[in-house]
Amino acid sequence: MKKSTFLFALMLASAGLFAQAKKTTSATVSFDASTPADPVAKAENKTVIAAIDPKTGSVAFEAAVKNFAFENKKVEEHFNAERWLNSEKFPKFSFKGKIEDLSKVNFKKDGTYTVSVAGDLTVKETTKPIKTPATITVSDGKVSATASFTVNLPDFSVMADGTKISKDAKVSVAADLN
Repeated sequence: MKKSTFLFALMLASAGLFAQAKKTTSATVSFDASTPADPVAKAENKTVIAAIDPKTGSVAFEAAVKNFAFENKKVEEHFNAERWLNSEKFPKFSFKGKIEDLSKVNFKKDGTYTVSVAGDLTVKETTKPIKTPATITVSDGKVSATASFTVNLPDFSVMADGTKISKDAKVSVAADLN
């Protein structure tokens, strides 16, 4: 119930912004803060809401923190705890931005397009600018997008010692949009 209410609220809130958008509720965000000393700080969330508006270049994704699955359940508990993402107080993180070089993409023609995306990533109560290369693929009218970037966890008030948990987490986003 909570997940469907959350999803409905996000879709309603973004309806005006993404009226002609390509959307999905099953994008994937991968998180990797592992280190050589502790390789288990890796997770994946396959229930991420994402959208791209081909007309304006607006892009957005939102992930429920509790939906990140770790192989090691103890690490998953730590991830959701107060020192890390504090999923009780901050149940989601999000990105809102724009494709900076939208003219490179022809959403009506099959092809693979490399673009630059810039926007704001919000984790816990902190919002920071992010700029990253992304790949948009158009095939038979369907759009997929991928991007990877590094997030400095202490910048977002996430405790990371650099030994067991990397201070710089690798984040990858992949979405097949309709």
